[in-house]
Amino acid sequence: MTEEGWGRICEELQKSIGKNNFVTWIAPMRFTALENGVARFQVPTGFVGDWVSRNFSDQILDHMTRNGIGVDRLEFTVASATPERPAPQAAATDAPRGPAAPAATPADDLPGAPLDARFTFETFVTGKPNELAHAAARRVGEAGTVTFNPLFLYGGVGLGKTHLMHAIAWELRNRAPEKKVVYLSAEQFMYRFVQALRERDMMGFKALFRSVDVLMVDDVQFIAGKDSTQEEFFHTFNALVDQNKQIVISADRAPGEIENMEERIKSRLQCGLIVDLHPTDYELRLGILQQKVDIYRLQYPGLVMADGVLEFLAHRIATNVRVLEGALTRLFAFASLVGREITLDLAQDCLADILRASERNVTIEEIQRKVSAHYNMRLSDMIGPKRHRTIARPRQIAMYLSKQLTSRSLPEIGRQFGGRDHTTVIHAVKRIEALRGSDPQIAEDLDLLRRMLES
Repeated sequence: MTEEGWGRICEELQKSIGKNNFVTWIAPMRFTALENGVARFQVPTGFVGDWVSRNFSDQILDHMTRNGIGVDRLEFTVASATPERPAPQAAATDAPRGPAAPAATPADDLPGAPLDARFTFETFVTGKPNELAHAAARRVGEAGTVTFNPLFLYGGVGLGKTHLMHAIAWELRNRAPEKKVVYLSAEQFMYRFVQALRERDMMGFKALFRSVDVLMVDDVQFIAGKDSTQEEFFHTFNALVDQNKQIVISADRAPGEIENMEERIKSRLQCGLIVDLHPTDYELRLGILQQKVDIYRLQYPGLVMADGVLEFLAHRIATNVRVLEGALTRLFAFASLVGREITLDLAQDCLADILRASERNVTIEEIQRKVSAHYNMRLSDMIGPKRHRTIARPRQIAMYLSKQLTSRSLPEIGRQFGGRDHTTVIHAVKRIEALRGSDPQIAEDLDLLRRMLES
């Protein structure tokens, strides 16, 4: 297989796995050889090679076979690391010497925020929406060589960013207690910076933050628009990266989408691995609830929970894990106080305000507009009679989302789509559910549309 042949396969792969997956995982690979049925690739990191092998190897082999290439398996080799840059040599001069390099700072004196003992990798429930974020965080926590720097985690409120940040810090403390690990929020970083300015101790500030081995900054979007803080953050970031020190950042959105953030900082943040924590799905929410129940049963021995309660909560409280966990805490506490079994009726009475606040207010009309815009089609075609695939598939997606995000019945949904029968809606829902598991592009589109509709 030639480079040109691999290029054709890449074009096909991008269509089948989606642009985001292709850019993140396939594009960094370089085809090197095909020998004895083994296709060899060079990858920038072992992490990339492992992820491609687990998640995309079957598709790559399938596309190669379709193109007449005889290949049995794939093999990945990590590219040689870039040699470490030597420290700059001071030029001979008679001029007065500048300040001495920052002195080493004891780990106990570092200005970090306290860590929550509940937030460890052992208590983090994984599922498809957070699988990659968990794997990347684990790799950083292993305290070995990590070639993606920074690790940038982003997602909405209550999806697990802070949990993973704390988990990394705990794991590093256990595995490499000699490392200086600092975790703090962007607001705390800003406060320390302002305090240093006020006390005219910028050298002390630089000494603190540039002596760490791992710097972890939560909610970095809060420094956007703060020019002086951004300036110092940029220089701190560069100094640590130049020393091959690890940086982990979290935010509520991707670097390129943070308003009022300096372009040079956005560019720096985009140089590492950017991972989106997707909104939780039903299976993940149910898993989180089941784990919490195991803990609460130790605190509330003797309490009985009826079948179906956890499934009900996982369905109804869909947007925020913190709210979900808070609802379960309240439910157990209330049942213990009144001495009653936790039934579906008790849950509905005890959590009435949370359930009302969690009700979805998305309309079918809004779903139709969003889906039409996403697929660049006319809204009239969404409810019209045309059955061409470029129109029928988005229509099915809109029906599926209408079933998932609204409380409308199947006949009502059918009427909103040009008076179609409820059996048409059932077929659409089943079809998209099946495609979601087999077609990465459909799955990606559904996640994106759902986030837009629920935001």
